[in-house]
Amino acid sequence: AGCFPQHMLFTLPLVEAFWKRRPPQPLPATDEPVGQSAMLLIVLSIVACCCVPALLARLRGAGGAARLIDGKAIAAAIRREVKQHSEALIASHKVTPGLAVVLVGARTDSATYVKMKKKAAAEVGFHSIDKTFAESVTEEALLQCVQELNSDPSVHGILVQLPLPKHIDEAKVLESIRVEKDADGFSSENVGNMCLRGGKPPLAVPCTPAGCIELLQRSGVAVRGKECVVVGRSNIVGMPVAHMLQSMDGTVTVCHSKTAGLPAHVRRADIVVAAIGAAEFVKGDWIKPGAVVIDVGMNTKPADTAKGFRLCGDVDFDAASRRASAITPVPGGVGPMTIAMLLKNTLNLARHAAGLPRLPLRAE
Repeated sequence: AGCFPQHMLFTLPLVEAFWKRRPPQPLPATDEPVGQSAMLLIVLSIVACCCVPALLARLRGAGGAARLIDGKAIAAAIRREVKQHSEALIASHKVTPGLAVVLVGARTDSATYVKMKKKAAAEVGFHSIDKTFAESVTEEALLQCVQELNSDPSVHGILVQLPLPKHIDEAKVLESIRVEKDADGFSSENVGNMCLRGGKPPLAVPCTPAGCIELLQRSGVAVRGKECVVVGRSNIVGMPVAHMLQSMDGTVTVCHSKTAGLPAHVRRADIVVAAIGAAEFVKGDWIKPGAVVIDVGMNTKPADTAKGFRLCGDVDFDAASRRASAITPVPGGVGPMTIAMLLKNTLNLARHAAGLPRLPLRAE
């Protein structure tokens, strides 16, 4: 056996069984054709060379390391597309997409997100406007700022960075943004149009759910007819992504932390979207072998690192990746897609202002 290529060792038990069934006879000392036993060995070796490597690859995909869905690479491709369309819009209609970002308070994470969004906007040729307020800003002053941006023709998308201080009604502020400038896709009109079958499409769609759909589509994952389980029911991710999957002919179940028998629901899913906001909440043995996992979570866990923590998702990545066929990493999965889809939304709103149709999701 030592002289056999590794993948051809698969044939040895078959050959051994054949010899035990029909003991070999000494080969005649003549130039007669090769006997039946030797011929079988040759045939099995040829089959092994042709078929076994593919079989082993499939087995590794089902029970080994899952294929990583690279959110960074896919987001970069979307940004390139947005930049091309932005340049075309500027050249043909003299319209430069404009994004206004409203930041309240001094939260480090919010400031970091805003900085990333501004940088991304500049890279695709947008112009951006910053509106920064102290934590103590009144709701009235914030609403006045939004109204001014609503009236500014150079602004096509308005983003209010969340969360807002507790003394401000987030829903009221978000609803004050004109639907034609709703870059986050959270207005009741955009959400309603997204949920309706047929009819008027939304001008913008919630960024993170749209990013999940783009990841599936651009990774060649078919949704039609598949069992899809969404773990999480937030207005920001869970509910919108469930509606999108359903519109793509997936059979969708929405679960949450109070769902009875949650592991059993997840175990029957062909596609799992985890968006429950709890570190490694979804265990590896919940994942159906061969399932596709989209992990929306971004959490921290104590770790022996310079920072004292590590980033992790809502799924136990190491265990799940041994069962899934494909999975998004954290970081580097869904996160980069959120900003990419914000840019795409802003571009679509600028196109709408110029009288052009929106660029659809690949799923539409």
